[in-house]
Parts: sequence; C-alpha cells; structure tokens
Amino acid sequence: MMSSAPLDPASLRDLLAFYAEAGVDMALEETPQIRFAEPAPTQAAAPALHSQQPALQQERRSVGSTPAAPPVTQFAGQQAAVPDEGQALRAREMAKEARSIQELHEILAGFDGCNLKLTAKNLVFADGNPEADLMLVGEAPGREEDLEGLPFVGRSGKLLDRILRSIGRDRKTAYISNVIPWRPPGNRDPSPMETEICRPFIERHIELVRPKVLVTLGNPSTKTLLKTTAGIMRMRGNWAVHVTAGGIEIPTMPTLHPAYLLRNPAHKKLAWQDFLAIKMKLAELG
Repeated sequence: MMSSAPLDPASLRDLLAFYAEAGVDMALEETPQIRFAEPAPTQAAAPALHSQQPALQQERRSVGSTPAAPPVTQFAGQQAAVPDEGQALRAREMAKEARSIQELHEILAGFDGCNLKLTAKNLVFADGNPEADLMLVGEAPGREEDLEGLPFVGRSGKLLDRILRSIGRDRKTAYISNVIPWRPPGNRDPSPMETEICRPFIERHIELVRPKVLVTLGNPSTKTLLKTTAGIMRMRGNWAVHVTAGGIEIPTMPTLHPAYLLRNPAHKKLAWQDFLAIKMKLAELG
C-alpha cells in the first residue's frame, strides 16, 4: 500500500531526477491528485451530492472523461490522435498537396494526426540550405532540438557540423532534417505507426529538395527511407538508391548517426570513410 508520508529531500531529488530523465517537463494539473484514493460515496442526499460536484468532476478528468474546460497546456483544446492506418493515409494525401517546401512546412505545422505533436514544444522541420545538393536525414529530434525547433543542435549536432566541415561543407551548403519532426516523449523510440504517419512528409520533403546525394543518418532513417530490414552496419559505406513517389532516383549513402559515434568513438573512422565517399560522389555529379 502506498505511503502518504512526505519524501525526504534526498528521495525527492531522486524522484525529480527520474521525471527529468523520462522527459516530464510540465504539470498537467495545478492540484496534486491521489490516484489511489477510495471513490466518493455514490448514495447521499441531494445537498451532499451538490457539494461533491467539484470533486467528482476532478475524478472524471483523472480517468479520461471530457473535462468541463480544457487543461492549460501548449495545445489546449486538442486531443491526442490515435495513431492508425487512417492517419497514415491522411498524411499521404496531405503531403502530396505540397508544391513547395514552404507549403509542406505549413501543412505539417497544421497536421494533427500524430500524437507526438501534443507532447513536443516545437515542430522541428529542417535547417540549412534547401538549394544544397546534399541532404542529410536523421530519425527524430532530441531535447535541445525540441527547444530550439531545429535539427541536430545538441552534442550530436555539433559532431555532425565537424564532420561536414571535414569534407568542406557546413549548414550553408547542406540541408538537414529528420524522419520524425516532433520529439518523442523522453526521447523514446518512435512507434512503427508514428513513423509510418510521418514518413510521407519526409519523402515529399526529399522530393521537393531533390538533392544530388542523400545521406541517411543511423538505422531508423536508413530502414525507413530505403525500405530495408538490413542493419546499419551492413548498409553503411554502400551506395543505395532512394526512389521518390515521382520516380526520382537519388544516390543515397547510409552512415552512422552522430549520437552513435559519441557512444562509440572508435567507429568515427567508419563515418570518415563514408563521408569521403560522399565528397567524391558530389564531385563526380558536379
């Protein structure tokens, strides 16, 4: 049985640290609720029932019923979409409507079919030069990216910048995005259906940019964009082809994600080999 005794300072710090690691960054209700409390008596005189209305309304809110007023959050009034094939079909139809990168940005900003949008602070669309001949695509934003609304701005982003500089590139001569444009809560892996819902938007994004060379950063983006089940260690260093919905074939180099390289620095030499091949391919294509 859960104890109601207050936590000591050390335990409270540990609990807050756990919440922070899990990605909890806001309170949904002003008043703490005891979720394991006994329910209010159902048989009472009319005046007693009237006096219990606020408590009963609060209880209904805690079990998911429609509240009398929406909670004060960033997306007040919106309800989380159930990720299903219907939302994926809707995403495909909406993505096809975009005739420019700006239109795609506006469509994606207004899309409410992915529940990740409701827990993210910002839409993380892209960074760099959309006219560049080199496009790089990762999986999903992290905490720093979510706060700034730009992809690859944290530690892995700084490493990516250094990698780009090693082949004479930077964010003025490259274009960077992600398969998933919203940060999953606590940096968890996106579900297969969340990925499927977001996939039409990144595929249309690539089609509109039409880079000469596409780079997939890491296992998830490689599997999604190249429609493969092979792991990144088998795929990396080998040229593949991404085919857009319009039939455009784009040479694609799968390589290791910068976050993986931070954890496994000995494998930076593999990424270096991949980016040398990318540099040579770009020179070859002019």
